[in-house]
Amino acid sequence: MHKKYIALIVLVCVGIAGYFTFQYLKEKPPAFLTKLVTTTKPPPALPEGDLAPFTAPEGFTATIYSRDTPGARVMTRDQKGNMLVSLTKEGKVVALPDLDGDQKSDRSVTVLEGLKQPHGILVSCSSEESCLLYVAETGELKSYTYNADTYTVSNPQTLAPLPTGDGHFTRTLLMHPDGKRLLISVGSSCNVCDESDPRRASIQQLDLATNIMTPYATGLRNSVFMAINPVSGQVWASENGRDLIGDDIPPDEINAITERKDYGWPVCYGKNIPDTDFESSRGSECSASVPSRIDLEAHAAALGLAFVPEEGWPEEWRHDLLVGLHGSWNRSAPVGYKVIRIDMDQNGEQVASANPFSDFLTGFLPEGGKEGDALGRPVGVMTQPGGVVYVSDDRAGAIYRVSLNEMPY
Repeated sequence: MHKKYIALIVLVCVGIAGYFTFQYLKEKPPAFLTKLVTTTKPPPALPEGDLAPFTAPEGFTATIYSRDTPGARVMTRDQKGNMLVSLTKEGKVVALPDLDGDQKSDRSVTVLEGLKQPHGILVSCSSEESCLLYVAETGELKSYTYNADTYTVSNPQTLAPLPTGDGHFTRTLLMHPDGKRLLISVGSSCNVCDESDPRRASIQQLDLATNIMTPYATGLRNSVFMAINPVSGQVWASENGRDLIGDDIPPDEINAITERKDYGWPVCYGKNIPDTDFESSRGSECSASVPSRIDLEAHAAALGLAFVPEEGWPEEWRHDLLVGLHGSWNRSAPVGYKVIRIDMDQNGEQVASANPFSDFLTGFLPEGGKEGDALGRPVGVMTQPGGVVYVSDDRAGAIYRVSLNEMPY
């Protein structure tokens, strides 16, 4: 009998330990476990020639703008139209000029190197000859005087420290429409938890006159990219939902960001749905949160987003939203691995439809393939007048150019 009691106590203790271990792993999955279920197999080489191995909508052609951008993430333009790209894993920012106008990068020029996971980049000019390059590394925001003729920088200035440590490490930048504030997205330190650092799981704003950083919006688990809605002038942001509560929940989100508002994470997600990992009494907190504007497929990993300009695009596409879905790693059947288009109305809102999303660029994941079979993974999306879109791919290390062949009339 004595041995039975001991065995029962051991079983209870193991059960309790297992429960709390599982809860801890859900909150902060260790990096080594994440790596065990994500691919390390390199992608196949891109085909020779100009054409990209992907499917674009009828009337569009996808070509390879650059093959020499390992880990390509954020794209921007300098004052002379040259493309700049952050190579986050490489610790670099590079320029990809196209001086001969053949719609391909001539070469890759290193602008900065030796950085710690640089992600957000943008160029802001007071005049054509006086421009600053802002770079958000994991732990700090810096500015540099930038020369677009030589692709060089000088006069580095540290503007603000940013939180480091566990969790999401990307920091993305967007100039506020007022031109006086720089917005900085800072992801959570965990899968799901109550943060101790108020800068985490938020979008911060830096006053460019004083370099004082304050919260812009909170309750945002990982708003990796931001864009300005051209109709409303409001900041919109992609949002990656938490992991480890199921294949189909929670949705990834597109949020319309209002200053000084809270968007619910970690207690709720989507249309203010309470997260059952938290005490039911905390569900009431969701009523004060802002719900998602658009819900996307769970675990699709929504990243880059860009609105379609008016000039040179089909009229029915103008102001539509393109979103890069990086692709799931924690789902039984992979989703994402493509760029989608969301139909928007004249008021800058999603059109109510039985089929609200349409494919824009597909073929990154072969049909029936697993995560390790992916040819690439789309990240940033940059639209331009004239029916042109650029898509960065951090798996294949490339930039793609998708262009309208002929404007339909």
